[in-house]
Amino acid sequence: MDMYEDFEEIRVKDVYVIDAYSDPTPVVLLENEKGNMLPIYIGHLEALSIGNVLKSVSPPRPMAHDLMVNVFDRLGIKIEGVMIDDKVDKVYYARLLVREGHNLMQFDARPSDCIALALRVGAPIRIRRKVLENSEIEMSRLEGARVMNIFV
Repeated sequence: MDMYEDFEEIRVKDVYVIDAYSDPTPVVLLENEKGNMLPIYIGHLEALSIGNVLKSVSPPRPMAHDLMVNVFDRLGIKIEGVMIDDKVDKVYYARLLVREGHNLMQFDARPSDCIALALRVGAPIRIRRKVLENSEIEMSRLEGARVMNIFV
């Protein structure tokens, strides 16, 4: 059985800030080939990290995700991809897939960290189809909200 059988590749559309709850909240918006979208609420630092990669902005000093990629590279560890595979009580779960030689390892991680790392090395981001199919409820929360790009 293929480990990606229930998954499809998804891309990062962009990072936005919406007025959710009482504070501006960063959201990373994921999109599949059919245009189905999934917003995931993320932290401000992760939004900055993802936004920097999308806009090809290099900070003067390496951020945490840049550091991880540099360490992995020096140790001969390759980021193979990301699998966003579950949602429980409004929390998304993801795994970072890394390869060292013949060993493929999976690490539980926040989707935002996984996405920030995958974007830096061009690794695929995959989502379990049932998680994406349940995203219409999440998208409805964004309707009518003031969605703006986080970076100008």
